[in-house]
Amino acid sequence: MRRTALFAASAALVAGVLAWPAGAAPSAPGTFVHPGVTVSKGQLDFTRSKVNAGAQPWKGAFDQMMASKYADLNRTPRPRAVVECGSYSNPDYGCTDEREDAIAAYTHALAWYLTRDERHARKAIELMDAWSAVVRDHTNSNAPLQTGWAGSSWPRAAEIIKYTYTGTWANSGRFATMLRTVYMPEVINGSNSNGNWELSMMEAAVGIAVFLEDKASYDKAMARFRTRTAAYVYLESDGALPKTVPSQNLNTREKVVKYWQGQSTFVNGLSQETCRDFTHTGYGLSAISHVAETSRIQGQDLYGTDVGERLRHGLGFHAKYQLGAGAEGWLCGGSLKLGLGPVTEVGHNALASRLGHAMTNTGTLTLRGRPAGSNNLFVAWETLTHGDSPA
Repeated sequence: MRRTALFAASAALVAGVLAWPAGAAPSAPGTFVHPGVTVSKGQLDFTRSKVNAGAQPWKGAFDQMMASKYADLNRTPRPRAVVECGSYSNPDYGCTDEREDAIAAYTHALAWYLTRDERHARKAIELMDAWSAVVRDHTNSNAPLQTGWAGSSWPRAAEIIKYTYTGTWANSGRFATMLRTVYMPEVINGSNSNGNWELSMMEAAVGIAVFLEDKASYDKAMARFRTRTAAYVYLESDGALPKTVPSQNLNTREKVVKYWQGQSTFVNGLSQETCRDFTHTGYGLSAISHVAETSRIQGQDLYGTDVGERLRHGLGFHAKYQLGAGAEGWLCGGSLKLGLGPVTEVGHNALASRLGHAMTNTGTLTLRGRPAGSNNLFVAWETLTHGDSPA
């Protein structure tokens, strides 16, 4: 019996390692949709109509954005040729400046579209041009993650400006070259670090591929994203153990449990980083929602696949504890580090508002956090762009 049990466990583990999610290599669209990175024209138009009507929560979210440092028309770009980021951005040679300038470019692009004040479009262009003229590399241990974070915000800004601004952007080609030569090579091959790294890197790769209309990179990033998402959020249908990324060689139960921060009991919605802390888990869940949203805009709706199921259960599981439920003894030794962040709007809108899934805990947490601001890394203004949006 013991030999049979060991064989069954080994078979389950091998299946988890080798299984490739159904549809894991989606084709890029025949024609890319623009603007089409996380936010569509339909969503922008819906938001603009609500803001102009003074309707809530959009007007409050808009006012929050416009009062932030990111919407300052006097902002001075601070580009660097080499951005050096160590662990937890120590050292921080240009790391904060790059991330925040990218968020500011996106903020000004949104402000342009919602107000039609050309000063904001020109400021977004100024920020993008400043960096595309200077940055050449990212170095030190956090370089892949840093590139993923900044590389997620840049194409969101660029998509809105390139495809909605009626003025000129003379250096848009140089900006595209920056994304193609400085950012894409750093993120496209992924990472074997904690899952939030690769998910953020694939968010950047997918967004950049849309802006560049690079079908090969889009397909490669999407395939890696599907594999990593399946390895990041557990579903009971996965079996006795979570799925894994093949290149990590997590080929024993002990290795899997160690990688999952010592957690040995697996339930729907548990994340690979739940027992590390909710903040990093939030980064991963946010990136999953952003890629799923971009994919939907581009014509392939991942919310109806295992990606949507993992996102739905992941958000609900963590929202429950973020709202105050105590951790059971089997979960992370009965102790959790909370701090999920402003990351629920996109997933909740897609899965609950549009598709009608019951997401009570996620909905409660989403309403409590409104208007959702920025995490100052790669998440910004999602009540404004996605809150209760049918588009």
